[in-house]
Amino acid sequence: MAKRSKRFNQILEKVDTNKVYSIREAVEILKDIPRPNFDETVEVSCKLNVDPKKSDQMVRGSVVLPHGLGKKIKVLVFAKGEKEKEAQAAGADYVGNEDLIAKIQSGWLDFDVAIATPDMMREVGKLGKILGPRGLMPSPKVGTVTDNIEKAIKEAKSGKLDFKVDRTGVVNVGIGKISFPVDHLVENINAFIDALYRAKPVSAKGQYIKKMAISTTMGPGLKIDLKEVTR
Repeated sequence: MAKRSKRFNQILEKVDTNKVYSIREAVEILKDIPRPNFDETVEVSCKLNVDPKKSDQMVRGSVVLPHGLGKKIKVLVFAKGEKEKEAQAAGADYVGNEDLIAKIQSGWLDFDVAIATPDMMREVGKLGKILGPRGLMPSPKVGTVTDNIEKAIKEAKSGKLDFKVDRTGVVNVGIGKISFPVDHLVENINAFIDALYRAKPVSAKGQYIKKMAISTTMGPGLKIDLKEVTR
């Protein structure tokens, strides 16, 4: 049997993986346990009562978190002409059209959010197989296909979180850094849960969130009392 690390044993002393916690309790425990020497991301995982194979039960949405994500967001904008100039003035990190498409096709992916004007989507569509699986494909549903470039860039930079259910019915997101104050993490989590309910398909029946857990990048997953997240 592999020898458990000192950090692992210290975590076991503070965490009961069979217990259900309130959101605040879970965050306080994750902040209290021994951590690695980097600022871990706090992650939320929700198992939903939907069938993603059915088009009318796809869950996708976005929310601007009240306290941001705790990291510098690199924004790429696909645009031409005046919209290209607008994107540059609004603070986009990368702006272009065919040149950026070619660069991405060659393997470059050094950005966190991609935004496109509607007239660019015919060309940007060529990147679907590259950007789609990585959650980077611009979409009108989350406001990243738009003529309001300045607003989209501002939201992305300020901590806009896009989310989408995967093929197993699970939504996984990072909602901030473990260095955030407890109140900020709790408020970010609740803002995400509210957005998740706003994205609930009309055809979804029964209890929407079936399971929920909060963890850190290298920490344990703590089960959340579903009574607290039912809307």
